[in-house]
Amino acid sequence: MRTFMAKAQEIERKWFVLDAANKPLGRVATEAARLLRGKHKPIFTPNVDTGDFVIIINAGQAVLTGNKLNQKVMYKHSGYPGGLKETPYRRLMAEKPERALEAAVRGMLPKNRLGRKMIKKLKVFAGAEHIHQAQKPEVWNF
Repeated sequence: MRTFMAKAQEIERKWFVLDAANKPLGRVATEAARLLRGKHKPIFTPNVDTGDFVIIINAGQAVLTGNKLNQKVMYKHSGYPGGLKETPYRRLMAEKPERALEAAVRGMLPKNRLGRKMIKKLKVFAGAEHIHQAQKPEVWNF
């Protein structure tokens, strides 16, 4: 029996909408990462981008369980000495909830050029409206 290897030209991509309202941020991020990688498809190949496009709506209504909203911190470094910046998740979720979800999904993707290609297929919106109606996205229930 031969092992199936997907070819980049033969992959059909769909658009899916995930609603993050009142769901844990990590649960939404894992499902988005799974769809972006293409692990839900029978043609999944680890070294080929077989994933679909993902639209996350209501990112501002995603919840952090436990005491993470007060204790969790996002770190960013400029590369210069003393260039470490800390942002508490309470402020991040109030000002830019899209960035919190993007960072969570990015951490679940491969750390190479394939992962950088996959993250470009993620579209995150703080509210219930998005600009990708023309792509006719399907609602993904999880």
